[in-house]
Amino acid sequence: METGEILMDLAALAKKDPCLRQRLLATADDPHPLAALCRIAGEKGYELCEMDLITAGESYYAAMRRSTNGGGENSPLLAGEDDYYELFLAELRAQEEQGGAL
Repeated sequence: METGEILMDLAALAKKDPCLRQRLLATADDPHPLAALCRIAGEKGYELCEMDLITAGESYYAAMRRSTNGGGENSPLLAGEDDYYELFLAELRAQEEQGGAL
């Protein structure tokens, strides 16, 4: 299973389980947030490591840049688009604001 799929599955689980959502959101306060997220993913049966999160975001962003403006270096910088962890947390925060009803 790819990293994006794992994060989508975790977000779906968090939508149904407020306690899990709180644990996942709390990883942001951990001294090693990516490791904390990977531990929780492992508890839920998903194989995920820190480098998976880092390289998946970078690979996705690199592919996006190659697809715009012929892949030239003048492609616009999209802040945060390469950070799967932060995008995942943003989704969880949105769930929290909606009371899990997203």
